Amino acid sequence: MGWIIAIIVGGVAGWLASIVMNRNASMGIFWNIVVGIIGALIGNAVLAPLLGFGGSIQTFDLGAFVIAILGAIILLAIVNLVQRGRVR
Repeated sequence: MGWIIAIIVGGVAGWLASIVMNRNASMGIFWNIVVGIIGALIGNAVLAPLLGFGGSIQTFDLGAFVIAILGAIILLAIVNLVQRGRVR
């Protein structure tokens, strides 16, 4: 059951992050889920200890959800920087 919650929370976090970063049109549901889950991992590994939050993506907690969104925004910002540097 925990992995289903991780997929749902990751998808919503990735979707909200893609809206904030103005990349929603170029991303599908699969990439929203991937960005959300990886963003949650980044958020829990880097941001949560700095902000004093503890949580898991496998349980629905408001603090963990906000950390997942912030981590996904950071991940999309890094992707934007990398893609901006490429020659098109």
